Amino acid sequence: MTEAAHYNPDPHAHPGLHVIAIFEAAKGLLALFAASGLELLGPAPLLRWVHDLMVRFQLDPNQGALAWLSNTINPDSVHLAAAAVFAYGLLRMLEAWGLWRAKAWASWLGCISAAIYLPLDVYAMFRHPGWVSTAVLVINLIVVAVLARDLFKRRH
Repeated sequence: MTEAAHYNPDPHAHPGLHVIAIFEAAKGLLALFAASGLELLGPAPLLRWVHDLMVRFQLDPNQGALAWLSNTINPDSVHLAAAAVFAYGLLRMLEAWGLWRAKAWASWLGCISAAIYLPLDVYAMFRHPGWVSTAVLVINLIVVAVLARDLFKRRH
């Protein structure tokens, strides 16, 4: 018998779990690719990009956030950033696997991690009103609602 034949999802699980799982897997893969890119490219392209931004926007290379970033980018900081992005990617992939298999812990993880972004989404909507910030907020609200509903149905 194949593993698929042994798969018996929770009948109370929300059908949207698979959609969210695919979305989380895509985010995870993007993060893993980004971490790999950071490791392969190193600090030189990042420094060039920051310098190009400073020139384009005529910013002082000795003051401001981009100046601080320029002084912070080095091989060690790039390795640390790549490790953090890699860990994030693995977490998203683990969540995707758990949601695909209708695991309650994955619904908890997804619900909490999506809910953490809601205040930032609301802030972004007021700071930068438009369809993009509205869409991001609505999508996150839907994800939280679907996962919360899944958890609620499992309890009752």
